[in-house]
Amino acid sequence: MQRRAYAPAAALAAAVLTTALAGCSGNSASGPGGDDSKPGQLGASASGGAPGKYHSLPEPCGYVSPATLRRMLPGAEDESEEEAERRYRGQATITYDTDRRVGCRWKLETPEGTRHLTVDFERVVSYQTDLSDEDRARQLYARLATAANIPAAASASPSSGTSPSAAASAGAKPQGGAGDRKQSAPVSGAPTPSSTAGSTAPGGSAGKGTDAELAPRVLDDLGDDAFVDDELATTGTGVHRDIKVVFRSSNVLVTITYDQWSTDKAHIPSSADLQGKAHALARELDAGHFGN
Repeated sequence: MQRRAYAPAAALAAAVLTTALAGCSGNSASGPGGDDSKPGQLGASASGGAPGKYHSLPEPCGYVSPATLRRMLPGAEDESEEEAERRYRGQATITYDTDRRVGCRWKLETPEGTRHLTVDFERVVSYQTDLSDEDRARQLYARLATAANIPAAASASPSSGTSPSAAASAGAKPQGGAGDRKQSAPVSGAPTPSSTAGSTAPGGSAGKGTDAELAPRVLDDLGDDAFVDDELATTGTGVHRDIKVVFRSSNVLVTITYDQWSTDKAHIPSSADLQGKAHALARELDAGHFGN
């Protein structure tokens, strides 16, 4: 009698185990699209925007040619080759992810003043499912142009995805990367050696200190979008001019900052000289197809 009493219990336990195993097998068969999939879990499906054209960045300190560095940071006549080599080698900027952002900076010190040059590359990746890498880069570029109060760019909405340079005219440039770019023809209003340097901002404060033709503006011969900014300021120890050229090529943003400090307030750094050299460097970088 006792042995018969245990038989139904054993049968019931076997039935429960069989049901549980069947349930587990059913959940497993549902795959990544099952109801229990959660974002971020292994196997969870996620769709993102279209990837950008560029998937890597160059080594920044070696990407600028020595000839360009010598033009932008001219050394003293009695400078040794060792001193020149050390300066032109540059110093890499510290970043936490060199796959996404890299940069390099150079410095020239003379008794008359100082020059600084920095080149920064940022590869933009969108994590929004409905926004491509290139559209995200276009938004970030628009914010930079608006913050710099670039004419015709400030009216472009950073969230609209509209290119600031496209907002400047109805005939916008095609957005296709290097294959659609213009040749390196001089842009209208580009700096020329005969242009004057502008004047200092009143009261020693920073301000736009350029002639009209050298004023901050959109550039139409770089990448997909580009602008140049020009700031002049005086301090208690001298005067300095800061030039910034920013351009976008697909999903990469390139920023060039170039400044000259003069200890002699009567000697104002020239917009034509600094803008011309920064603009030429930007064209050199753009022509090099810096990513792949």
